[in-house]
Amino acid sequence: MAPRRWVVTRLAYQYVVLRCVPRPDREEFLNVGVVVYCEEQGFLDVACHVDEERLRALDPRVDLAQVHAGLAFVGAVCAADPAAGDAAEAPLGQRFGFLRAPRSTVIQPGPVHGGLTTDPPRQLEHLLERLVG
Repeated sequence: MAPRRWVVTRLAYQYVVLRCVPRPDREEFLNVGVVVYCEEQGFLDVACHVDEERLRALDPRVDLAQVHAGLAFVGAVCAADPAAGDAAEAPLGQRFGFLRAPRSTVIQPGPVHGGLTTDPPRQLEHLLERLVG
């Protein structure tokens, strides 16, 4: 009998880093979250960490409630929460497209990146730790 071979399925995923841009005129930002989308797994989720002290160093007048509300909206879109309005009703890929589109708000997506993973939720946590802190 031939030995068994374990096949590890690698899944393609895309991600964007969410940036807080308290003063667009200064072109300064702080990474505050990551959105990961894996079509094969039907996975779309966000993980966030807001370092309020660092944000205040960029702009002492930053509206932290607005920052947290913006990130909560992203979470609602990922979760298809009706509170997010029409964006939450779209199919998964369209919701990711909505989240990766540039906006002129305090929370802005960076460029889209991609990779391969065996575990999208674990990859999300890894990216949060590596890119946001």
